[in-house]
Amino acid sequence: MAALWVGAGPAAAVDGQKVFLDNCAACHRPNGVGVPGAFPALAGSKIATGHPRAPIGRVLNGRGGMPAFKTELSDADISAVLTYVRSSWGNKAKPISVADVAQARGAAAPKAKAQLQAH
Repeated sequence: MAALWVGAGPAAAVDGQKVFLDNCAACHRPNGVGVPGAFPALAGSKIATGHPRAPIGRVLNGRGGMPAFKTELSDADISAVLTYVRSSWGNKAKPISVADVAQARGAAAPKAKAQLQAH
């Protein structure tokens, strides 16, 4: 009798839509239209669909009433949610990679101060 062994496969990809619904939809609405005067629309947003640096920075560091998600979401979560936003509701922008987010997170990290030592 042959035994069938099923090992752990590759990690499941992060579901950008789920990350959006869990963290962003309350303000930006599930359909990306936002709330006029309070929360900007992501559908048709030049910031969301522009150079990746802008939306990554907003998600990492927050802005105005938007909270910072740098301690709440992983690089993979941010990559997935921004890729979802950039390809939903008529948006047609290129995906954002995990490496793009990691680079931005590293650039935003505080640098260690040089230590002066007495001789």
